[in-house]
Amino acid sequence: MPGYLCGVDIGGTFTDCVVVDESGAVVTTKAPSTPHDFSLGMMAALEESALKLGLSLPDLARSIVRLCHGTTVGTNTIIQHRGARVGLIGTRGHNDVIHMMRGSRGVTGRDIRRVVHFPESRKPDPIVPKRLVEGVSERVDCFGNVVVALNEEEATEAVRRLLERGVEAIAICFLWSFKYPRHEARVKEIVQALAPDVFVTCSHELVPKWGEYERTTAVALNAYIGPVTSGYIRAIDRTLAELGYAHPLQMTQCAGGTISAVRAAEAPLLTLDSGPVSGVTASKYLGDLMGYPNVITTDMGGTSFDVGVIHDGVPAFSYLSLVNQYEYFVPKVDIQAIGSGGGSLAWIDEVTGTLRVGPQSAGAVPGPVCYGKGGEVPTVTDADLVIGYLNPDNFAGGTITLDRARAAEAIQKLADRLGLGLYECAAGIATIAEFQMADLIRKVTIEKGFDPREFVLFAFGGAGPAHAGVFARELGVQKVVVPQKETAAVWCAFGAAAADVLHVHEQVDIMASPFDLDRINARLVSLAAEGRRQLLREGVEPERQQLQFSLDVRHRGQINEVEVGIAGETLRADALDALRADFFTRYELLYGRGSSFPGARLEIVTFRCRATAATPKPRLRRAETLEDGVAAGARTGARAVWWAERKELVDTPVYDGEALRAGNRIAGPAVIETPDTTVVVHPGQTLRVDPFGNFEITLHD
Repeated sequence: MPGYLCGVDIGGTFTDCVVVDESGAVVTTKAPSTPHDFSLGMMAALEESALKLGLSLPDLARSIVRLCHGTTVGTNTIIQHRGARVGLIGTRGHNDVIHMMRGSRGVTGRDIRRVVHFPESRKPDPIVPKRLVEGVSERVDCFGNVVVALNEEEATEAVRRLLERGVEAIAICFLWSFKYPRHEARVKEIVQALAPDVFVTCSHELVPKWGEYERTTAVALNAYIGPVTSGYIRAIDRTLAELGYAHPLQMTQCAGGTISAVRAAEAPLLTLDSGPVSGVTASKYLGDLMGYPNVITTDMGGTSFDVGVIHDGVPAFSYLSLVNQYEYFVPKVDIQAIGSGGGSLAWIDEVTGTLRVGPQSAGAVPGPVCYGKGGEVPTVTDADLVIGYLNPDNFAGGTITLDRARAAEAIQKLADRLGLGLYECAAGIATIAEFQMADLIRKVTIEKGFDPREFVLFAFGGAGPAHAGVFARELGVQKVVVPQKETAAVWCAFGAAAADVLHVHEQVDIMASPFDLDRINARLVSLAAEGRRQLLREGVEPERQQLQFSLDVRHRGQINEVEVGIAGETLRADALDALRADFFTRYELLYGRGSSFPGARLEIVTFRCRATAATPKPRLRRAETLEDGVAAGARTGARAVWWAERKELVDTPVYDGEALRAGNRIAGPAVIETPDTTVVVHPGQTLRVDPFGNFEITLHD
């Protein structure tokens, strides 16, 4: 029986599954997400894949050699405020750090409305209420020296009080614990002795970095989602084992690779945003094959629009994240998102009388009006249906029949209030969403020193290929790539199947230039040993292990740090000049030419090791021959589509995407349908099927 690679990704609306056989053939399926119990949607998607392969679900499970799973359980737990009752133990006298936050109250430049109207902003609901925060006598200084020994009696009483108050998880975060972790480790032992079933997490194990507030937030969030997420992961692991899956379950993580289910259960914070990150993972894999080092990734699903950047073959990274106004430390691929998906609601701002789209979403239930599940407010999907982009009888592989009349009725109500025609209003909804997407892409490219004209744009997700022709045209990118035809709709699940094992280890040790080379190398060697131990614990043989190192460097006296890669596990003296030069180059790319100060002293802040292990990959083959002529059966008919460029309905040819072959070219306007997505080619644009089977859209004649 063949061995399959499998990736499963749970989104806000659909759960996607990709199964790849040994020859590289791909089977894709979708099933509605089940927020009340996400495991049901996952098993439904796996069962659909089994049916497509002519297998039972147990037979498929026994045949899978590697299963990687991306989950939104942690994210939804935070959004829905359904996390555990968390107790927090910190250094006495610093009990209120998580409530004090930063001076901005968690309001940053990410939300300009709150920045401008700062007096109207408010702090978020606390992750941990004050009555569940305990201070314990202990103190470590910034050099890792113990100033005050841990008072174990106080610690024990603090744990008992929290348990009496019904906490389900305990977070432990002491000052400078990443320099001296033994106090935190001892309190963890006390918790486990008194309450073995309580979820407990320590900051030195999760985020060994300086920044007391962000570190405390990270450990509190990890505890908040810990019981729910770890329970889900263990339940999925058991279910798969009962079905016959005989290998360790891997979970996608926000840093761009996978971690074991055991590690994900310990540190569920690493799974936040892991779904969208998998789309970047897949895009890097395909971009490397195609020779595209610079890629903008755009993922439009039912709920959100997510954007990532790959520059010179390396995904953009961030180390400070934001959730529910709380900033926290975690290394992750930098994904920026807005509430602009297929399910985004269209509404009229009563103050300005203008049409708005999102960020609220109809979600999976009730969904868009055209789903016929009780939705009454029109969405982007309803607009796409009315415009003519979507086929009402061939949506989601024909599993859902769309009610165009009901969608038109809902949009007409908005149109009447705005004094517009039906098609003008529907096109306006789509255009507003598209321009919001273009604005977001500008923020992650132009505002970060990247020129979109030097990039190829990958458009995926169920709704992305229908809108990419407009937002990509606004940006002036080289071309649009809809990856792997129908696989584009489940691209994040494909990324899960293609991801390598990855663990990111960090250690803070602030040192100023002139640098002590022995001290630098001691830190690097220590991180290398930690990375190898982690991989060995997960069964990765030494010959498969790969280590990459980087340093976060800044001008002395500044707070802006820049990650600089280094070549090996140790540095030689002659490499320090190259390190300085690389820092200045990277700094000026981010902050502008001339912004660096070459004569200044520098500081190394954070040492980092990425420990990876390559895994089996889907095989994507180039076509040996290209076909100029489009097969007669590829064109399935035509339908009326409203093109905003022409402000008229045009009888537009429709093609079956699966029937198109490498080398085929189609001039717009045209609509290409696959089982799970629709590609819209606007007037003046041309679609080509490239040798790898991707749809490439040239944006201008």
